[in-house]
Amino acid sequence: MVKKIGRNDPCWCGSGRKYKQCHEAFDERIRRCEDEGHIVPTRDLIKTPAQIEGIRESGKINIAVLDAVAAAIHVGMSTQEIDDIVYQKTTEMGAIPAPLHYEGFPKSVCTSINDEVCHGIPDKDIILQDGDIINVDVSTIYKGYFSDSSRMFCIGNVSEERQRLVRVTKECVEKGLEQVKPWGYLGDMGEAVHNHALENGYSVVADIGGHGVGLQFHEEPFVSYVTARGSEMLMVPGMVFTIEPMVNAGTDEFCEDEENGWTIYTWDGMDSAQWEVTVAVTEDGYEILAY
Repeated sequence: MVKKIGRNDPCWCGSGRKYKQCHEAFDERIRRCEDEGHIVPTRDLIKTPAQIEGIRESGKINIAVLDAVAAAIHVGMSTQEIDDIVYQKTTEMGAIPAPLHYEGFPKSVCTSINDEVCHGIPDKDIILQDGDIINVDVSTIYKGYFSDSSRMFCIGNVSEERQRLVRVTKECVEKGLEQVKPWGYLGDMGEAVHNHALENGYSVVADIGGHGVGLQFHEEPFVSYVTARGSEMLMVPGMVFTIEPMVNAGTDEFCEDEENGWTIYTWDGMDSAQWEVTVAVTEDGYEILAY
């Protein structure tokens, strides 16, 4: 139960202002949407300005780590070397790699190559080959705040088919971002992502998606990219979540590595690509906190 706040009480957001001058109208608008049958965010999913600033600072480190990877990645590099860069850069900036030991994950970053959809585990014996595409997924904890983003890298001489998959997947994220607006719905974003992938002959993984982030690594809501406009959770200022569609060249079906229990592969062995951003909903649109 959410404790009822008097109109002259301090607002729940921590602004120090009276509730009636701060979030009373905001809360009433959410209640109206809920009465209309929509899924709405609970108060704990709405970040305060101070919390968003903390996530923003975490995101700056996340971006710097991916920049360091981008500057070093090359043909002949092992994915363990990528993990080493991520761990060193993250820790020297005073932060913690969020994946390390998360639910037993053994490394500081996920490195997913070609037909690996996500959760690839770095290894000294996995060597980047000319023509590979790889997703490097970095997540950071800084002063208790979490950020999460990933980028695709084309290694050496990459085929036009693979380059196109990487390019279209990034466009999917951009199409989704255009739909991140206060008082819209996550389904608006999901439909835009899905439609762009389908129009280009690709599929989008349905059962793995994005998530709320900021105070924990994975928060509600689950963020789908195969949804319909006007569906899913209401987006309101202060919500923070990831946009990270996994776009497959073939079927959207996948399978899990039975040996390591983490790595996800496309079912048909065709390529997969993913870009990820952490985004905050603002009063007039969005702010990218990590990319």
